[in-house]
Amino acid sequence: MAENNSPLDIDKISSLCKRRGFIFQSSEIYGGLASTWDYGPLGVELKRNVKEHWWNAMVWERDDMVGLDASILMHPDTWRASGHLESFTDPLVECNDCNRRYREDHIDTEVCPECSGELTEPRLFHLMFKTFMGPVEEDASIVYLRPETAQGIFVNFNNVINSTRKKLPFGIAQIGKSFRNEITTGNFIFRTREFEMMEIEYFVMPGEDEEIHDKWIQDCLSWYRDIGLDPENLRVRPHDEDELSHYAKATYDIEYRFPWGWGEIQGIANRTDYDLKSHMEMSGEKLTYFDDASGQHIIPYVIEPSSGVDRAVMALLVDAYNEEEITSASGKTETRVLLKLDPSISPVKVAVLPLSRNEKLTPLAKSVFDTLRKSNLIGGHIQYDDAQSIGRRYRRQDEIGTPLCVTVDFDSLDDNAVTIRERDTMEQTRVSLETLESELALKLKS
Repeated sequence: MAENNSPLDIDKISSLCKRRGFIFQSSEIYGGLASTWDYGPLGVELKRNVKEHWWNAMVWERDDMVGLDASILMHPDTWRASGHLESFTDPLVECNDCNRRYREDHIDTEVCPECSGELTEPRLFHLMFKTFMGPVEEDASIVYLRPETAQGIFVNFNNVINSTRKKLPFGIAQIGKSFRNEITTGNFIFRTREFEMMEIEYFVMPGEDEEIHDKWIQDCLSWYRDIGLDPENLRVRPHDEDELSHYAKATYDIEYRFPWGWGEIQGIANRTDYDLKSHMEMSGEKLTYFDDASGQHIIPYVIEPSSGVDRAVMALLVDAYNEEEITSASGKTETRVLLKLDPSISPVKVAVLPLSRNEKLTPLAKSVFDTLRKSNLIGGHIQYDDAQSIGRRYRRQDEIGTPLCVTVDFDSLDDNAVTIRERDTMEQTRVSLETLESELALKLKS
């Protein structure tokens, strides 16, 4: 069995995603809508597993974290206070011939990359989506789709403090949709206009921010390794002074080595006390923390680990994609495509496969499937598959990243045992039905 180490083509990933039900082009029957994607039956399971793994690691397993789910639409003054209405812009250039538009900092030529036409002088392009609240489109009813989830946390600072009585340092976590009217999109689901974020605002005492910032960088790196990303494909890059956001004292990106180069999958920023101060000034409400030790009200500093769910999914798909040359029993060489996803985030944990459709095998296979589907030991999506030959079904499960297959054969009718087949090694183990659940649970955790 030989592994194919040739460079990965993103078209292979997008083709697999459509073919196997991970990700579809949004509104495809109408020609699609640029840079918007729908998650299919397997994609929604993978994405859900990523979010649940993150929530478990960042919230449930920590005593210093609580959760929040703020609304997408917020009072317009929120975005005035945060600085988004004034400064959330990108420099845009447009071709005078083909009218294509580009971010000035994303092209390295003085002419249009598409048709070599003349480009206009750069002008600022606002990235927030504007909409209207109420029946009449008038200025008084303008609202915005949020470009980040952070501000929903900041404006709820007092509510969380009063209802939970958390002590510094503590954090508020949120998973939710955000929207940015990006000029330049592409690389499949890497850069889109609608995306989902997993974000934390971690409030700390001023003076302790730099040490805690460093700790969060390491914690976030560990999480990416825990979900199966190769550490060799991860790096931490500090922002240069000229690329820091208006609120940031320091920012570090965790980047993944994609086929097109290094790309950000998470930013970890020291936002100081910028946001709480800004909202205090705009709203007139005190957003402070009373420190028992000093007897003073203080404005905490904030460390913000902010990661993209879609970019994490993209990195996982790229990292897990493998092609192997294998030789069948007949001596024929073929290519086996498999996603070596970590079992904790695989969309299907176990597939139950009867050797064939048979009036005797099917009832036993369905019984095994029903038992595993209700099992608390496995804790994930179980799939039943009896279409086509057993070899094709194995390949299909390999391609969607299923770690384990359970094959029910004719011997199962006599010995009350089944075969567990492992995705990565293709090794097969015969186990009793009495111990099947525990054996599967052990293998999924190992």
